[in-house]
Order: sequence, then C-alpha cells, then structure tokens
Amino acid sequence: MTDGAAAFAAQVDVSRETLARLSTYHDLLQKWGKHINLVSRGTLDAAWARHFLDSAQLLSLAPQSARRWCDLGSGAGFPGLVIAILATESRPELKVRLVESDQRKAEFLRAVCRQTETQADVLAARIESAEPCGADVLSARALAPLADLLGMAERHLAPGGICLFPKGARHRDEVAATLETFTFDCEEYPSKTGADSVILKIGGIGRV
Repeated sequence: MTDGAAAFAAQVDVSRETLARLSTYHDLLQKWGKHINLVSRGTLDAAWARHFLDSAQLLSLAPQSARRWCDLGSGAGFPGLVIAILATESRPELKVRLVESDQRKAEFLRAVCRQTETQADVLAARIESAEPCGADVLSARALAPLADLLGMAERHLAPGGICLFPKGARHRDEVAATLETFTFDCEEYPSKTGADSVILKIGGIGRV
C-alpha cells in the first residue's frame, strides 16, 4: 500500500476491496494522465488527498434515502466516480450517473468502471442537452459558479433533491451573488482537504 493510499484509508472507513478498486483507479489516472488532460499535472502526485479524499467526503452528506446520484462535468471522475466506487459495497442501492461531454474523458471513466467492476452510468453529453437525471443528489466539482450550477440543477435535480458542491475560499461571495437569482437553503460543511474550502449542501431551490 502506498503512503497516499494509507493516509486515505486512515481518514475514510473503507474495506480492503474498496481500497483496491480505488488503487486501480489511481493507477489508471496516472497512466492516462500522461496522455490526456484529466487533472492538473501538478496534482497527480498528490491525487489521493487532492482528488480522492476531496471527493469521498461528500458521501456522508448524502441522505440515506438517496437512490440516484448525478455528477455533472465529471472530467476524471471527481467526485462522482469515487462516490460510485465507495457505494459499491457501502450503499449498493445508490445508482450513479457521470455526465461528461469530452469523449476521451468519458472513455477514461468507462475504462475505470470496467477495471474496477463499478456500476456507474457514463453519459457522454453536454449538461444542457443531456436527458434529465432526476437525481436525489447532484454534485459538481470545479465546474462553474454557483448560480450556473443551480441553473443546471433545475434540469437534473429531482423534487426534494439536494446539491453537494465543493467550493473554495470565495464561497460566501458566490452564495450572496446567487441569492439575487435563486432562493435556496444552504448548509456549509468544512472540507477535509482545504482550510478555506467547504462543501455546500443546497436544497429547496427556487427562482426569485
């Protein structure tokens, strides 16, 4: 076990089998990342903390009643594919869809699913034209400003569903700006991977 995997396992309660799936994912990320731009090259060496742990922390914030999780702009699979791998054993009733318009990234996601035996639906389509997901949980990481994300949520979130959006130090400015267009309930949870970062848990979304 690498130091990065051990540090991850010290913070996230996972089985040996789940950690093995994540390790396979990590290896594929390193291999494919040499040829296509999956994540910033400067973060590849710290991927266990910067990407895997950062993604995994969202699962505990999802309602136990959730059955459909939709990840928008999945890219290299963060957070959605990490969630799908964790849910394979811990929450097998949770179905995860990954929406990614870049065909090469979508193929990477499918390759990881095959080699980790993870059941996730990879949809290679633009967010605004993809069929509505009807998601109980909607996630997106480093994709767009909050106001734009809530516009996407109008199409893809089921009634009564919630959004989980990791955000950085300027999250309060984003929330304030978004309140000019939307009404919503918002809870902030501190991130495990950034002192100034949070996860916004948003529900009750409506237009002003």
